[in-house]
Amino acid sequence: MKYQRIEDMRIDQDLTIKEISALLECNRDVYSRYEKGIRDIPIDYVIRLARFYDCSVDYLLSVSSKKRKFGD
Repeated sequence: MKYQRIEDMRIDQDLTIKEISALLECNRDVYSRYEKGIRDIPIDYVIRLARFYDCSVDYLLSVSSKKRKFGD
C-alpha cells in the first residue's frame, strides 16, 4: 500500500526524505520504502509523523479525508 498522504505532507512542508528519516531516526532508504509502500510503516512511526504534522493518524493514512488535529 502506497502511503501517498505521508509523501504529500512531507512535500507540502518542503521537507526532504533525509529530514524526515532523521526525525524518525531511521535510514533514508527505509523511509523511502515506507512512502512507496514497499515496506509497511511501523505504528510508532505513524504516531510520530501524526504528532509532527499535527494531524490525525486516520488522515495521515488516508483513512479519512477530514484533517483533524492530532489527538482530537
